[in-house]
Amino acid sequence: MAAHRRPPQPHPRRTGFVTATAAAAVALSVQPASADPLPDPNKKGVRAQVDRLYEQATQATEQYNGAKEKADRLRGETKALQDAVARRQGEVNELRDRLGTVAAGQYRSGGLDPALQLFLSEDPDTYLAKASALDRAGERQAAVLRQFLSQQQALRLQRGEATRKLGDLDAAQKQLGGRKAEIQGKLREAQRLLNTLSAKERTRIAQEEDRANRASARVNLGNEASASQRAAEAFAAARSRVGMPYVWGASGPASFDCSGLTSWAFRQAGVTVPRTSQAQAAAGTRIDSLGALKPGDLVIMRTDLSHVGFYAGNGQILHSPKPGAQVRYESIARSGMPFMWGVRIG
Repeated sequence: MAAHRRPPQPHPRRTGFVTATAAAAVALSVQPASADPLPDPNKKGVRAQVDRLYEQATQATEQYNGAKEKADRLRGETKALQDAVARRQGEVNELRDRLGTVAAGQYRSGGLDPALQLFLSEDPDTYLAKASALDRAGERQAAVLRQFLSQQQALRLQRGEATRKLGDLDAAQKQLGGRKAEIQGKLREAQRLLNTLSAKERTRIAQEEDRANRASARVNLGNEASASQRAAEAFAAARSRVGMPYVWGASGPASFDCSGLTSWAFRQAGVTVPRTSQAQAAAGTRIDSLGALKPGDLVIMRTDLSHVGFYAGNGQILHSPKPGAQVRYESIARSGMPFMWGVRIG
């Protein structure tokens, strides 16, 4: 009787993987054992989560920048009001002293004028309503009294405004703290996820990022001219920062977030633009077509307008893209962020 032989079993290493791009094109079943192993799907999931967390962190950074800009403005306005209150209080005190001197002189000379009695009562604000009493005061004394009461009223208004500004400042600072905590939480979670990868995979990620950073030195920008002298100067300033690290909330000169780079660069050209990407999106002439952009124009990215950089020519953006990256050139088409519109300044 012929021996029955067991059919050979497939070796487990010959089992194929289906990549996302291959699945989109055609259904493949098995890859040969000699093929390079494809990335672990779990690792790809971690990378996707980390990228999403970095995106959320940069979005929160622009909200932080807006809250900080508001807090800084309110802080300046509050200080100016407090200084004005202090000056006016000094003027009121001086007028009070002058009126006190008049009252003391009248008392020594034989009695206190009824007008001053009214003024020094518990409700001196009623003085101006008492025309008969005002008529008994001398013309000079009446002018001092009017000035005093006017200054006293203005002082009350300024104190009320300063109190409101302090309340607004407190609210802005709380918002600032909330955004800061949100950003730090996103970055901690991204780092935690990265730590779940093997040392080899983390090294691969770092090498990929390093290659993207170093590619800036080889980018072909073409010979397009900037739309204006100021835009050319700002773009030149930004080009001098290539290789500087992304740091959330930073606006130069040694580290930047996305809008920190663009606002810093325009300051070097003598132009003040808003601090946040959302505000910069409305800061100049809107250019809807990517093909109409000139080097030095701002490029607004993402549907929530949370990213901005400089158009560098030849379809490239010069920007500070995300945590862990450097200021660099990158293809707009390959950036992973949708182009919304451009903005021409100057």
